[in-house]
Amino acid sequence: QVQLVESGGGLVQTGGSLRLSCAASGRTFSDYGMAWYRQPPGMEREFVAAISWQDSTYYADSVKGRFTISRDISKNTAYLQMDSLRPEDTAVYYCAGSGIRRPPSSWYDTQAAAYDYWGQGIQVTVSS
Repeated sequence: QVQLVESGGGLVQTGGSLRLSCAASGRTFSDYGMAWYRQPPGMEREFVAAISWQDSTYYADSVKGRFTISRDISKNTAYLQMDSLRPEDTAVYYCAGSGIRRPPSSWYDTQAAAYDYWGQGIQVTVSS
């Protein structure tokens, strides 16, 4: 059974930083893409960042230059380093993992349909 467990969320002031972690079990994600999504209060879930199995990275325009996605294959863990946080970054953040090894795609890898496994989500709140 594949599980993705997020950690590292919490409350931070505007301009602060947080690093989210996504620990995977039940499957090795070294050959599969992973991503982060978020759902702001009262809004739809949206793409944040993705990393392909070949380590290509993609970002939503709203976080480009502030967030960095990475992974540690030896720990089967993905990370989302979030800097210069803003109140509009407040959301529940979800980790996602792909179940299919595919060529990296700057479009498809940003689509929720590309991911088969999802974490339970973790709250990030940025105070103004």
